[in-house]
Amino acid sequence: MRVRGDNVHMSTPIHHAPALVLGSTSRYRRELLQRLRVPFTCRAPDVDETPLTDESPADVSTRLALAKARAVAALCRQESSQDVVVIGSDQVADLGGVALGKPGNHERAVAQLQAMRGQSVVFHTSVAVTRPATGFEASATALVRVRFRDDFSDDEIQQYLHLDQPYDCAGSAKVESLGIVLLDQVDSDDPTALVGLPLIATTRLLRAAQFPLFASIAS
Repeated sequence: MRVRGDNVHMSTPIHHAPALVLGSTSRYRRELLQRLRVPFTCRAPDVDETPLTDESPADVSTRLALAKARAVAALCRQESSQDVVVIGSDQVADLGGVALGKPGNHERAVAQLQAMRGQSVVFHTSVAVTRPATGFEASATALVRVRFRDDFSDDEIQQYLHLDQPYDCAGSAKVESLGIVLLDQVDSDDPTALVGLPLIATTRLLRAAQFPLFASIAS
């Protein structure tokens, strides 16, 4: 897991609990964040997710996670002076240095799964946390290495896609659902990262931002 906090700046701590905002409309990330049992709201980040020229999959995920957190933080600051902590996240599948994003439709999902058959794919799942009132900003990336089976057929791909319809998932397979049958191995130090939000990294960043996790649960 890589943590990037070179641009962290902390001023005098603010002692009242800030509002927590998830800069995402992804139901997967919303469901994962709900596990922390803290109140939060969701806001859609207005961010162009097109990779830059020659940008690596790892850099794409980090840049977009930060961009989403900053975009939503800016919206919140425009609307209110309330102290907020904003979470942004992004995931990019890396097949031999080639970034695989969300397929969006059936045909592209078929092509992704055919390309990943028998291959090892690295999923870069980045999370960024920003708290404008204190100047805090930091990001982390959890890596998940997934080995796809080499023996699933094109017919199995069709059956899987019709059943799970993972067209909004990078890599076209939902590990938390039927996609697990397409895999040989998953290697990660953050078990929620593959689903879309690495909670170990997220809670580490929230603590660094002085967000009171257990106090928020108790209240």
